[in-house]
Order: sequence, then C-alpha cells, then structure tokens
Amino acid sequence: MTPTALDRVLLIGFMGSGKTSVGKRVAARLGWRFIDFDDAIEAEAGISVSEVFTSRGEQYFRALEERVAQRLLAERHVVLASGGGWAAAAGRLEGVPAGTASFWLQVSAPEALRRASGAAGTRPLLARPDALEEAIRLIAWRAPYYKEATWAVDTERSSVDDVSASVLEILALEYREIRAE
Repeated sequence: MTPTALDRVLLIGFMGSGKTSVGKRVAARLGWRFIDFDDAIEAEAGISVSEVFTSRGEQYFRALEERVAQRLLAERHVVLASGGGWAAAAGRLEGVPAGTASFWLQVSAPEALRRASGAAGTRPLLARPDALEEAIRLIAWRAPYYKEATWAVDTERSSVDDVSASVLEILALEYREIRAE
C-alpha cells in the first residue's frame, strides 16, 4: 500500500541514534523544516530539558512532551526528531496522523553512549556510574515501542550521510513525490 502524500517524517530511537543529525540532513534534502522535540520543549518551558526533569519531575516533563508532540505532529512538510523516551508508550505511534513516515534509528547502548559522551551536562544518564547498564535496560524496555515505527534503520556502523541516504531511499520507494538522488 503506497500512501498518496507524505506530510512529515518522524525519527524515533534512543539518545545517540542520530535523530537530530539525520533529521537535519533529511529535512534539507526535502526542503522541509527540521524540529527537534527537545528544542520545542525547551522553548515552551523556558528552561532546558534536564532542568525540567530536575525541577518539575518526569511526570510533568512527559505531559509537556506529549502536548508539544501533538502540536508538532499537526505540522506539514516537517522532519521531526522525537525525544528518546517519547515513543515508549502503548499506542503512541498508532496515534500519529496519516501522512507520517516513522523511522526507528537503531543503535546499541555502547555506541549510543560513545556518541553522546560529550553531552554529559545535558544528558543525566551519562553522569550515572551505571550508565551502560541503564542504557541497555532502557533500550530493551523501549524496543517493543520503537518497533512500531514503519521502518527501522540500523545506524550502528553507518555515517550520518549513509543513514540519511537510507531514509531518503525508503521515502523515494514509498512516496511518489520524493526522489532519493
């Protein structure tokens, strides 16, 4: 079944999977806007994501994240990078609007931590002494939700350019208005 129109691309996956880097490249190639959920959350809250967690708690953050996500998912001609935990809720991806191409950018816990290692100040997980064990646990717990994405792309040993090209090739095969070259 080939959809007739593509309105948005949604990238999901664990931190360090490449959602932001790939999203920016895919958006540039499509001539669309790129929006990172975390940036939109910070703009709405007026403080960083880590500050929202610290000062207001995870429950507040998740409610804010969902409110922002619903607003962003109503946009057209946009590439969206979700937060790593956003998709980890029953039926979350089933609720995205028609015309959304969703991609799970897959990455192992060690590679995710390696890629994100320079962002310890903004990623509380990285400051934990058990960061690897916690990342492994989180990825395993979230994987059933991530699998609800329409497509999965392994980012483990691929460059941002290669992953972006894979996403664009899939879009070109599935949507008439998209060209991969």
